[in-house]
Amino acid sequence: MVEKRDGTRIPYDRQKVVSGVIAACKGRPVTLEQIDALADAVEEEARSVNGDVPTSQIGMAVLERLREIDEVSYVRFASVYKNFDDAADFRRELALLKKNQ
Repeated sequence: MVEKRDGTRIPYDRQKVVSGVIAACKGRPVTLEQIDALADAVEEEARSVNGDVPTSQIGMAVLERLREIDEVSYVRFASVYKNFDDAADFRRELALLKKNQ
């Protein structure tokens, strides 16, 4: 089960991970095989947790793996996942990305 930010619990839905990553990767040189492997890794990590998995943990797992695949897709996903409001949010995320390389 997955625990959402508002405390509700829902079943894990792999397709939500896949569709979010596909949207972030639109027009980028990322293959469906890479996206499928990312979803497999996120799902495996979620299964290793005892009890409910917070959606925040799933989102961070996606971000970690997406950063290794394609930086532009990473920033796109981060902008939605982290609710970017303005250009400063993008600058901050790019600085973090650069720092962690």
